[in-house]
Amino acid sequence: MEPERIAKYLAHAGIASRRDIERMIAEGRITVNGKKLDTPATLVTEADAITVDGRPVGSKPTTRLWRYHKPAGLVTTAKDPQGRQTVFDTLPRGLGRVISVGRLDLNSEGLLLLTNNGELARHLELPSTGLERVYRVRVHGTVTADKLAKLAKGIKVDDVQYGPVIAVMEKDQQTSANLWLNVTLTEGKNREIRRVMEAIDLKVNRLIRLNYGPFELGPLKPGEGEEVPVATLKRMFSKVLGT
Repeated sequence: MEPERIAKYLAHAGIASRRDIERMIAEGRITVNGKKLDTPATLVTEADAITVDGRPVGSKPTTRLWRYHKPAGLVTTAKDPQGRQTVFDTLPRGLGRVISVGRLDLNSEGLLLLTNNGELARHLELPSTGLERVYRVRVHGTVTADKLAKLAKGIKVDDVQYGPVIAVMEKDQQTSANLWLNVTLTEGKNREIRRVMEAIDLKVNRLIRLNYGPFELGPLKPGEGEEVPVATLKRMFSKVLGT
């Protein structure tokens, strides 16, 4: 077994993201072979005795990934300071500890990926991975070709530069103040679609994610989930998973 940096090892084990692991090390919450860590550069293997907050970390579990249809009205965080219901409150107890791949805000719905592997989550989220996210978005306002062309070139909003956002009007819509757009992007910054639409005087009143990279929402109903076969994950992400 090849040694790995502690942050990468624990991310693979589904404990937290690399960044969160580094923060936990700085807080003195992780030990290796009885010694409290003070650096994330430490190399470990499955033969080492590792604890997080005093609890032993077992061997790395098989990486798993689920497609989940997030309903509107749920928060995509483990805990919400305002006491609102979270996605994780609604998941089956037997699922174990999982983390979300990216987020959907409170009023957004559709495809949310969940995994027990922090390293896989990080890979899927990185802009450099280049995975397309596809949304069906209902907007209020006047949609013009010039406005959509502006988004396709990338737009700056409140000193934040957004990459190209490709928005196409759905066909056969009646003239209305509310129209549906198919929107594709690769960055997925916080509230990106809502912010860039506001910048061209369009207000989003419904947002549904249909695709995240190769994964589709498909026929999943709100609140339903389905696991991606392990063999499929290994085939798609062999380099990330080390398989």
